[in-house]
Amino acid sequence: MNKKILVAAAWPYANGSLHLGHVAGLIGADILARFQRLNGADVLYVSGSDCHGTPISVEAEKQGVPPLEIAEKYHAEFVETLIKGLNFSYDNYTNTLTENHKQVVQEMFLNLYEKKLIYKKTEDLPYCPTCQRFLPDRYIEGTCPYCNFDPARGDQCDNCGKMLDAKELIKPRCKICGTKPEWRPSEHFFLKLSALAKDLKKWLGEEKGWRGNSYNFTKNLLASGLPDRAITRDLDWGIELPLPGYETKRIYVWFEAVCGYLSASKEWAAETGRPDAWQEFWENKKAYHYYVHGKDNIPFHTIIWPAMLIGASDSKLAYNLPDMIVSSEYLTLEHKQFSKSRKWAVWLPDFLSRYQADTLRYYLIISGPETSDADFSWQEFYLKTNNELISTFGNFVNRVFSLTEKNFPAGLNWPKKIDISGQELLQLVKETFKEAGASIEKANFREALRTIFRLIDEANAYVNKTSPWLSLKRDKAKAEADLAVLAFVVRSLAVLLYPYLPTTCESIAQTLGFNLKETKWEYPNADFTKVGEFMPLFRKLSEAEITAEVERLGK
Repeated sequence: MNKKILVAAAWPYANGSLHLGHVAGLIGADILARFQRLNGADVLYVSGSDCHGTPISVEAEKQGVPPLEIAEKYHAEFVETLIKGLNFSYDNYTNTLTENHKQVVQEMFLNLYEKKLIYKKTEDLPYCPTCQRFLPDRYIEGTCPYCNFDPARGDQCDNCGKMLDAKELIKPRCKICGTKPEWRPSEHFFLKLSALAKDLKKWLGEEKGWRGNSYNFTKNLLASGLPDRAITRDLDWGIELPLPGYETKRIYVWFEAVCGYLSASKEWAAETGRPDAWQEFWENKKAYHYYVHGKDNIPFHTIIWPAMLIGASDSKLAYNLPDMIVSSEYLTLEHKQFSKSRKWAVWLPDFLSRYQADTLRYYLIISGPETSDADFSWQEFYLKTNNELISTFGNFVNRVFSLTEKNFPAGLNWPKKIDISGQELLQLVKETFKEAGASIEKANFREALRTIFRLIDEANAYVNKTSPWLSLKRDKAKAEADLAVLAFVVRSLAVLLYPYLPTTCESIAQTLGFNLKETKWEYPNADFTKVGEFMPLFRKLSEAEITAEVERLGK
């Protein structure tokens, strides 16, 4: 039986268009899913749009429309931009509005409630006398008591990542009207994290191979002690409590949304006609789980969700816990934070309307926030695209294709004899499959991409050394042998780069007449090669259009 791999990508809030900073935290999931499929694993890659919670409510109030209208609008946009635009290969991309998701969330709530891991308590909560309502965490903001960042939210500081209680905020204010809140009593349900801390520490154990930001952050949180956390709010937008007498309260989004990984898996199983197939990924201890998200989501994936899974498990059902946490750092734009209010952003729909998706996928790996904060610069994007993606890779493929199509229209036969430099290049192809695969499996995406591009550099050197355009005039058999080796390298690169540049590699595969989805992550068979019709892989960028992009910022 093939190894079961769950790839769980963060659920973006459906309260506005995605910008490049959001994409930076999501792209690794698609790389993992595509690689693991090529590597022979049985992959379930799930995600969806987070359609509840206060970000949607806040945006709906601003626009004077129902929250459902906002959620449905942006969910449809996410499907268009993530799946059709960026070519993310989800097995199931859903949303939190489904009846299936509601059922899974309420079952999780009741499971933990019956085990006394959820309990009721009255506490003082912020109340806005102007808006005349209690303020959920996203409706209140102020200064972070740990790093002095403003605005920090009532549940978390986006600057230092600390989980907060609204009472901790310095100079708190209502996000809608700016009024200083009053504190009034309200009864809510709490997740008993304090009772699950020991199990979480045992699970975390020694170094798991996670990225340093997630492991160290989680270890520090556990060392400082876990307070119990309210999981309901006074809202009318969200999933109802499955208990009578609490009609004005909703299950809070941070508890609800992480259940989406499980609900999306169950939905996928039902839609494929195998309603129990989700269990192969969630109850099979040999299955492996990747969780991919941005830095601000670390505590929800390393504390909250594992605690819920541990608490819900028993002798009848034991859920799999996360194996690999893949958390990226922050991405800035021209050395400033992305900001919707200041219009300082590059929105994904706008980007995709003007540029090829694979150019963004390449940039966000080679220059993105994989292990440290990074910056998106239009000038850097211009240079990376033209000088690396096109000049190094695109031009190599175009040279091999054009020389082959023009001089060997019937195709290339694999040579009986290959010179030493050709043999060395083929050996490097073998090594690249091994080295790059090992790096991707550990979520070291940039390291793997650089390994692949070292192969491309050597292939370019081989083209220049053998100069088939010259040997065609004096030794056509030698030219055919050299081009056969180069075409083999191109075929191999289509597989190696498929997790990164799927649209581009699908184009290469079509030109060479093979199906990438039926290909494995391994040194391919060397055989007859025929080059079909092809177009240049990438469009070269101009300085004028990059200047125009910079001028658009903030407007």
